Amino acid sequence: MKILILHGPNLNLLGTREPEVYGSMTLNDINEKMIALGKELGADVTCLQSNHEGALIDALHDARTWAAGVVFNPGGYTHTSVALRDAISAIAIPVIEAHLSNVYAREEFRQTSMISAVCKGRVTGFGWRSYELGLRGLLEIVKGG
Repeated sequence: MKILILHGPNLNLLGTREPEVYGSMTLNDINEKMIALGKELGADVTCLQSNHEGALIDALHDARTWAAGVVFNPGGYTHTSVALRDAISAIAIPVIEAHLSNVYAREEFRQTSMISAVCKGRVTGFGWRSYELGLRGLLEIVKGG
């Protein structure tokens, strides 16, 4: 089973970007943990990050041809991108929305997600573990659990 972990804008700066909000782990650290967890759970995990909305849309479109599902942290595009919402809706594979910080304890604009309604689930506020919980939940959905 193949899974895409997709990271949006500014997540390439994890570890140095606002560590009091996002933690001290780097994106590479998170990717390594997700790949290892995937192996443990019987999934082949591929990780991808882009700061560009179109590249994220292309990755979602491409994933429908090879992935059983996606764990996606759209970063700031969460609150603004109808295009990402439409891409998720169009690909017909399950997507789990994941966020490192508790968006409900932050600025009001961060509490609105353009994509939640077309995702199978949402995990927020557990730091890097949001990806772990998202991957575990996605695998249960894909396996029919």
